[in-house]
Amino acid sequence: MTACLDNIFAALADPTRRDILAMLLEDDMAVTDVAAPFEMSLAAISKHLTILTRAGLISQEKRGRVKWCKLEPDAMKAASIWMQGFGQFEAVNLDAFEAFLDVELGQGS
Repeated sequence: MTACLDNIFAALADPTRRDILAMLLEDDMAVTDVAAPFEMSLAAISKHLTILTRAGLISQEKRGRVKWCKLEPDAMKAASIWMQGFGQFEAVNLDAFEAFLDVELGQGS
C-alpha cells in the first residue's frame, strides 16, 4: 500500500502531470493530442505518461497506429481514503457554515 501511495503522490507532484489528468477527465486522448498544448517534446510527454501509467492513474492502449490514454478514475481511491483519515480533507458543508455565520453575525448587530 505504501509503495502505491508513494507512486500516486510522486506522479501528482508535477504540474504537467496534473494538467494531463485534468485533460483526460474530459475524454480519452491520443498521445499526440495530450502533447499538443505543452511546450515540450513528445519524448518528454511520453515520460510523464509513463509515470502516470506506473502510478495506475492512467492506462494506455494502442488502437491501430495510435496510442491512446485513458484516465483510471478508481486509481486515486487509496490516496483519497488515506487523506480523508486526517479529517481536514472532509467536504465543508457550506450551508451549515452560512447558517452559523448568520447566527453569529446576527447576534453582533
